Amino acid sequence: MKVKPLGKRVLLKPSREEEKTKGGIYIPESAKEEKKEGEVIELGNDLKDVPLKVGDKVLYGGYSSEEVEIDGEKHVIIDFKDIIAKLEE
Repeated sequence: MKVKPLGKRVLLKPSREEEKTKGGIYIPESAKEEKKEGEVIELGNDLKDVPLKVGDKVLYGGYSSEEVEIDGEKHVIIDFKDIIAKLEE
């Protein structure tokens, strides 16, 4: 299924969380903090001249995200203004 966000919104695939620490301790689901990092999957139709493209890794904040399930995987749709930074390697 293809999802195209409308307006100034971005479809992100959140990064997978680590299931254990570097020391080998497994982290239970209830203790995990959601990492606010993801990969840009699709940009809204009002975001033609922004410094982001599909495949970029970003950090995002805010509390107004919509969670959706696409092909069995969790995705979020957020406002462009909630993207804090682009991660570069």
